[in-house]
Amino acid sequence: MTIELRRLTLGDLGAIERIEREAYPTPWSRSMFAGEVAKPSSISLGAFDLDGEGTLVGYLIISRYVDAWHVMNIAVAHAYRRRGIASRMLEELFRLTEHDRKRGYTLEVRVSNTSAIALYERLGFNATGIRRGYYTDNREDALIMWKDPVAKSGTVAAARAPAR
Repeated sequence: MTIELRRLTLGDLGAIERIEREAYPTPWSRSMFAGEVAKPSSISLGAFDLDGEGTLVGYLIISRYVDAWHVMNIAVAHAYRRRGIASRMLEELFRLTEHDRKRGYTLEVRVSNTSAIALYERLGFNATGIRRGYYTDNREDALIMWKDPVAKSGTVAAARAPAR
């Protein structure tokens, strides 16, 4: 399987919606995705299966805020899960933003989604809190996770490094 990562465009919205509906009980609307893909302060990455006619098989939507890159949405098509695609997209995000030594990374994940939590922990995220009743479909809590900025050397940026 040959996966290519590239920026998403508005032309990818149909494929994004198919994966979103498969992955989440309360999917984002087409207009929500269009807004994020078009927003200059967002990074929208897609994973495309080049062996499968360039089919979109995963996506990652990130918004830039004052002190953080917020992972807004990440999903991989069911048939492509557990193949390292989500890890590759997140690692590409870290590569694209390694120059930004002021912003860390944050996300929310369902407390019951132990496989996603394990993935985020492997990539350096730590649990920092709980958002009670965050998910509207069943009022499940969300675990808030944080990762410090990534410096070009791959170490934690000096601005966020712990004091000695």
